[in-house]
Amino acid sequence: MTKNPLKEKLKGRHIILGSGSPRRKMFLEELGLDFEVRPKSVEEIYPQELQGEEISAYLAKLKATPFKNELNPSDILITSDTVVWHNNASLAKASNQGEAFKMLKTMSGDWHEVITSVCFTTTQKQTMASCVTKVKLKDLTDDEINFYIERCQPYDKAGAYGIQEWIGMIGISEIQGSYNNVVGLPTHLVYTTLLEL
Repeated sequence: MTKNPLKEKLKGRHIILGSGSPRRKMFLEELGLDFEVRPKSVEEIYPQELQGEEISAYLAKLKATPFKNELNPSDILITSDTVVWHNNASLAKASNQGEAFKMLKTMSGDWHEVITSVCFTTTQKQTMASCVTKVKLKDLTDDEINFYIERCQPYDKAGAYGIQEWIGMIGISEIQGSYNNVVGLPTHLVYTTLLEL
C-alpha cells in the first residue's frame, strides 16, 4: 500500500496545532497527520494601520509567541488566523446577534475576501503562508440572516458566518479560490509548506 507522502516526509517531527478550532483540527486529521492540539490564548490586538493579509499574518505570528521557550528541535508549531476583509475593513468575530446581523447585512449582495495566514514555527525558523479567497454573497433577506444567526450562533467565526453551514448553502453565489481556506485552513498551502520544511 502506498504511504502518505507528507507523513513519510515528516517522520521524526512532532506537529503541534496551536489552535482550538475544530475545523482546523479536522483538516489536519484529513491530511493524515499525527499531531498534538495545544491551544494558547493571546489577546488578538494588532496595529490599526495594518490591512487585509497584514492583519492575519501579524495575528498568526502573534499566536506563536507563547510557545517561544517550549519548542523542541523536532517540533513544528502551526498557528493561523483568518480575516474577512470587506470595504477596506476587517470583519472580526461578532460578539452578539446585532453585530452578526450588521456584518452579514453589509456583505449581502457583494464580494468580500477571506484571508487566512498560517505560521509554521520551529526552533530554527518561522515560515508564513497566506491565502486569499474571494466570496460573493447573494442579496440576503433580513429573515434569512436572522434565521441563520439564531440557528447556527456563528460567534466564533470571522465575518459571522461559516461557508459550510446553512448560509453557505443558500447564500454563496460565487467563489474564487480555495474553499477550504474559507472554512478555516488553506490545506493545499499547509501541505506544500510542510513538505518544504
